[in-house]
This record gives sequence, structure tokens and C-alpha cells, in this order.
Amino acid sequence: MKYRSKVVDIEAIQFDGYNHDEIKNFSEGKVVSAKAWKPNYCQLEVHTLEGIMDINISDYVIKGLEGEFYPCKESIFIKKYEPVGEG
Repeated sequence: MKYRSKVVDIEAIQFDGYNHDEIKNFSEGKVVSAKAWKPNYCQLEVHTLEGIMDINISDYVIKGLEGEFYPCKESIFIKKYEPVGEG
């Protein structure tokens, strides 16, 4: 059998290395700072259904259908999603 993804709108935000507060607010506190390298710049991590995952610069943080949050590499995000407007 072959299957096709259902089309659903998602909410996501891209991590630029400095917008950790914005991502923490977006993720309802589920994304946390893991390491701070310089002022206002840090590595992030999120507790997902699969365990703790790192969020690296240029990764997107996606809010899933069940309200869960998980990271997605930019290259995959661009292939899979397109903008539909502000949410």
C-alpha cells in the first residue's frame, strides 16, 4: 500500500540562536535552554514523545496535532511545508 500525508496546517517557529524566549513562549515552556555559549545565545532542547531532543540553529520547532512539540531540520521543513499566513 502507498499512503499520502493528509494536508494539515501546523504552527512552527525557526530557531536563530537568539530567539529562545520567543520559542519558550511558543512551546508553552516545553522547550528549555540546554547550554549558554554567549549572552542571549543558547542551545535548546525539547521533551518529545520520543525523549529529549536538541534544537539547533536553523531548526524549526513544530507544534504537532496533539499539542506536542518537536524539532525539524530546515532542509526537511522546506520540502514538507509552505507558508499559509499568520496563525
